[in-house]
Amino acid sequence: MARILLPDAAHVAQTLISRGHHGVVVTRDEPTHTAAQAAAALEVDVAAIVKSLVFLLDDEPVLLLVSGAHQVDLERTGKRLEGTLTRAPAAMVRQVTGQPLGGIAPLGHPTNLPTYVDAALADYPELWAAAGHPNAMFRTTFRELVRITAGLEIDVD
Repeated sequence: MARILLPDAAHVAQTLISRGHHGVVVTRDEPTHTAAQAAAALEVDVAAIVKSLVFLLDDEPVLLLVSGAHQVDLERTGKRLEGTLTRAPAAMVRQVTGQPLGGIAPLGHPTNLPTYVDAALADYPELWAAAGHPNAMFRTTFRELVRITAGLEIDVD
């Protein structure tokens, strides 16, 4: 049976294609809105799951693409980014990404957010990231993720 792609996931797929990615989005029946759920559903290491997290860097939203095995050390990462890093409120996250919590993709947002990519993701030949919906994911590599997001590599822990 063919699946209908969800509108937010379809937008992410179109954005992926426009940036030279194959654009294949996988939807799952089981929830994948946490890194642990996504890893279990895809049968991959949780560290190969890309979490798309919005923070405020000196009150300006930024996107951190973080390994599912990591928590962002706000103080150290803020110093690396030469500012103060705090979590963005949920309403702001929804506003700046245009996507639901638990399904935020690394791209396809209404505005281009400054993006930083967890260097630890380079340890995995295959990565999986949310595709604009809590049950939609896409596969990529570290190099491709950096390229399609125009992200800068950073240590987050």
